Amino acid sequence: MSSLVRFGVSMEKDLCDIFDQFIQEHGFNNRSEAIRDLIREKLSLEKGFKSKEVMGTVTIIYNHHFKNLSENLTEIEHSFQRNILFSNHVHITHDYCLEVIVVKGMEKQLRDLTNRIGGQKGVLMALPSFITADIRWEDQIDVSC
Repeated sequence: MSSLVRFGVSMEKDLCDIFDQFIQEHGFNNRSEAIRDLIREKLSLEKGFKSKEVMGTVTIIYNHHFKNLSENLTEIEHSFQRNILFSNHVHITHDYCLEVIVVKGMEKQLRDLTNRIGGQKGVLMALPSFITADIRWEDQIDVSC
């Protein structure tokens, strides 16, 4: 287990105020916890761009009343069936749905999936969140801190 390292961070007051608001909104207990989480995310993203394979989610919000949208989304997802592990569909309101698609594969392919979904009329958001599939946190950082 690595030892805890303390260091100082200097930033503009306005940025610090925004960061403190971010910490509060996202439920972090303190700045250190938030900084560790953001560093882990950035490191995994950087490694993911250089990695052969990533996994994660594509989160979409859409208005299911748009003509043929549900069928188009199903067709797109079927064309990426080798990359999709599963999906979960939730009704937000009478008009809007949220779908979380768990994916694994080459990042370029998964970004293509995200872009094809996001390009459909009626899709309000298509948000990818990927992490390298072969990450070994213990080789990178101490996850217990």
